[in-house]
Amino acid sequence: MKVMIRRSPETGLSIYVPKKDREEPIIEVEFEGLWGGWVKVANGWVLDLPEMPPETRLPVTVVARKRGGEEA
Repeated sequence: MKVMIRRSPETGLSIYVPKKDREEPIIEVEFEGLWGGWVKVANGWVLDLPEMPPETRLPVTVVARKRGGEEA
């Protein structure tokens, strides 16, 4: 699924899912560099993020894969 990852002063890192018109804060990350690992968001989803260069600037839209069943 396509998600936009952004950083804001109020919430820190968050994802926005345009298809669902939903934004959720990222509460846990597998790797400090963010890319190539999983992230957990406040609603309980765990998403696998693609490999990207560490200097990738935010906001950015990527294709993420939801763990644990069907597509979001």
